[in-house]
Amino acid sequence: MDLLTVFQEVWAMRALIASSMVGIMCGALGAFIVLRNMSLIGDALSHAILPGVVVAFMLVGYSTLGFFVGSVIAGLISAIAITWIQRKVQTKNDAAIGIVFTAMFSLGVIGISWVSKSGSGVHLDLKDFLFGNVLTVSDSDLILTASIAAFVLLSIVVLYRPLFLTTFQSVIAETMGISVSAIHYFLMLILSFAVVASLQTVGVILVVAMLITPASTALLLSSRLKTVVILSAFLGWIAAIVGFTLAVILDTTPGPAMAVSATAIYLITAFAAPRKGLVAKWIARRGQQRKVEIEDLLKHALKLHTRKGLTMSSLLTATGFSSNKLQRYLNKLSSAGFLSIKNEDVEMQPLGIEKATAMIRAHRLWETYLAQQVGLTAEQIHDDAEHYEHLLTAEMLDDVDAELGFPEEDPHGSPIPKRGT
Repeated sequence: MDLLTVFQEVWAMRALIASSMVGIMCGALGAFIVLRNMSLIGDALSHAILPGVVVAFMLVGYSTLGFFVGSVIAGLISAIAITWIQRKVQTKNDAAIGIVFTAMFSLGVIGISWVSKSGSGVHLDLKDFLFGNVLTVSDSDLILTASIAAFVLLSIVVLYRPLFLTTFQSVIAETMGISVSAIHYFLMLILSFAVVASLQTVGVILVVAMLITPASTALLLSSRLKTVVILSAFLGWIAAIVGFTLAVILDTTPGPAMAVSATAIYLITAFAAPRKGLVAKWIARRGQQRKVEIEDLLKHALKLHTRKGLTMSSLLTATGFSSNKLQRYLNKLSSAGFLSIKNEDVEMQPLGIEKATAMIRAHRLWETYLAQQVGLTAEQIHDDAEHYEHLLTAEMLDDVDAELGFPEEDPHGSPIPKRGT
């Protein structure tokens, strides 16, 4: 049976729709969960709802609505217990989360085991709750998932401003009359809703992947909250679609395939993100390294120029660069008008002298600052000054100069050039 034929099946369409809704909902909500450092709480709630499922099953049987109500109540009890322990008992935050969720999850497992051995002729499959079984999604499951997803997304839209303020500026939120605690507990509530809606799709263990991974991926691509929320929802949807498709092709469990797909998207983004990706950071580091080397070359050129000994050979000796690297950097400096090159002769230009002098001023001012204000000795300050001379702006150096009282010499007795000289 080919892929197109499979997707025309009713069960596959139900599974695809349910997965898509869960991916979008968890992605959008996950942006706030990650930014508020609630990732562990999301994981805890996903495990802690299990006893609610068991109690609901014992009371009303195999009922989608019953599972929903029981799970939400268990989730809220867990959220309140975690927050109470964190605030009232001298217990570390992550330890409080671990205490509550392991206790609740254990109660759920014990309950499922007891129900299965009770001889009532009914059976709860723990595996389906742990890893989901999206292939058995019914119409009632779809309706419940759609309702929860709509409520969660609508809550994010309506409460976007309070969520934004309590996430980044809780003190300002309080002064504006926004209850940080109320927003926190409401976020716990809709988080419980999202976990329940994800039971059939990815299960209680893997729902945290759909909450956390798309949001973490989106944060690598943008720093604006609205963009992060939208991107996270989109990436959650993509992970759900790709994961389900791979599960069909590879004949494996859809829930884990969705979690793996979300992780794969994250890893690709971690490498290729335009500003925060590993490749972009490597390129930025390489660019900064070249900038430092070129500026150091210009400083050496000025010193040799002052001694009337500026040649290609003397620069090779002073910098330790290879001939190719030196030639490449000299060409850049020549193109920028800092110096001129003719055969083996190198000549400083006024623009180059000004730039190199500014570097020397930065170095000696920072050495003086470290000696006078920090209390370091003359032997301790050189390396630090070598680093910061490439980072300090002219305005920052003017502030340092003024704070030091416009010193004329550095701790080594070398003259400190004035700005523009």
